[in-house]
Amino acid sequence: MSDTDKPPSAATPRPKRRRGRKAHAAAPTARQPDYRQLRHPFPQQTMFSEDEIMSIHNTALRVLEDLGIKILLPEARDIFAQAGARVDHEDMVFIGRDIVQAALDSAPKEFRLRAPNPLREQDYRLGSMIFMPGVGCPNVNDAERGRRAGDCNSFTEAIKLCQSYDVMHTFGPLTEPQDSPIHLRHYETMRIQLEYGDKPMFAYARGRKQVQQGFDMVQEALNLSSDDFADGVWLTTVINTNSPRMLDKPMAQGLIDFARAKQMSIVTPFCLAGAMAPITPAGALTLQHAEALMGITLTQLARAGAPVSYGGFSSNVHMKSGAPAFGTPDHLKMQLGGGQLARLIKLPWRTASGAASNTADMQAGLETVMGLWGGSLAHGTLLVHTAGWLEGGLTFGYEKFINDIEGLQIFAELCTRPRADAAEIGFDALKDVQPGGHFFATQHTMDRYATAFYDPIVADLRNFGSWRDAGAQSSAQRATAVWKEKLATYTQPAGCAEAAARLQPYVAKATAAGGAPPLD
Repeated sequence: MSDTDKPPSAATPRPKRRRGRKAHAAAPTARQPDYRQLRHPFPQQTMFSEDEIMSIHNTALRVLEDLGIKILLPEARDIFAQAGARVDHEDMVFIGRDIVQAALDSAPKEFRLRAPNPLREQDYRLGSMIFMPGVGCPNVNDAERGRRAGDCNSFTEAIKLCQSYDVMHTFGPLTEPQDSPIHLRHYETMRIQLEYGDKPMFAYARGRKQVQQGFDMVQEALNLSSDDFADGVWLTTVINTNSPRMLDKPMAQGLIDFARAKQMSIVTPFCLAGAMAPITPAGALTLQHAEALMGITLTQLARAGAPVSYGGFSSNVHMKSGAPAFGTPDHLKMQLGGGQLARLIKLPWRTASGAASNTADMQAGLETVMGLWGGSLAHGTLLVHTAGWLEGGLTFGYEKFINDIEGLQIFAELCTRPRADAAEIGFDALKDVQPGGHFFATQHTMDRYATAFYDPIVADLRNFGSWRDAGAQSSAQRATAVWKEKLATYTQPAGCAEAAARLQPYVAKATAAGGAPPLD
């Protein structure tokens, strides 16, 4: 591993061993982990041979050339036509591989995700490991208030929870604030992100006017010039194709508008094998790859050099019910294959975890953790739906979020490699302890005990008797107290109140003018 590839420390370095055998002095300082910028700690794993990946890539190019993509936005069709693509009278666009390759050549290989707090910024490139919460959920659920439609209050609480944990690197559209009308909702989602957090932000691509107002609001709240706003990615959006082989109007318009503003589109086909994609991993990946290449190409034709992310969210369906499944063997196989395809085209990429379970149980935890392993071993740059996602994305769960944060922090801990020098090996400690003894009181232990191990936030490591006497709670039950405490003690980050105050006149004026329709 080269110096540039070494992951940053995820924890404060352990103090050096003191010389001699003096009495145990003051305890070491408390452990202070740093999970803000992470790099993948393990080598990228593969699922297909190099020849097979090249075959998938070439077949995807053939799909674009011979089968085409149905693109519903006339402006997008015109952009492709001007680049030399063939467009027929049924809105089908046939894109030559030379056009695709030129787009891949111009797409940047890395860029900076900006944030109100510079310490929260992220390098978006292959090798980075960036976590985003579960997003796009119309409902929320917690043990005390039950399952309900998302609203501004639950969106605010979810942003506060994301802000409370450094391992959650970016915000996302966690739940829909359905008590705000759709033509005004983008004001609320942007205001809440800016008022209660200082991490990289998102905006939905729901029509040109809403997108432009999203750009304006960030500049207004953070007092950015147009040059400042163009210096890195201040807003990201997820662009889902309509698999198989279709791109609708708002998604196509979002690709164009974000590219022209030098903001990032995450092109993400949602290819469920057996439903809207071929039933085999290779077939589903071929469709995913073709649709992603189409979206990437459109961004570069709209503005060469625009930041864009390759994306994939391919899994399988449950063939007895048709419901999406996550954390399955085929999900992981397609994650690993997607990582190989991203590496082939040399672009940073987005993958996802997720859970189909209806509650925060073992199934939900297993599905999410397996998806995390798939995304990690595939070297996904951005891992989405990593915390709180339930019911295949229909619900954001508060207890699920807390338990998932535990898992993410454990992944972050893996980014710190343990040393194995003489001090760490501890021959003196081995010599001091007689057979059958223990290491609790050795100097080696006393020098390190406060910083040696990860301290769980929700896991209960007590014995059965102690656990029973404390109420015999499951991890989901314990998580309720954790999220309640986090919300009760939440502190607004520095600068957020001022940003919200600067934004308020803009929102008031735009609201009085009637807001912005979701479609132009």
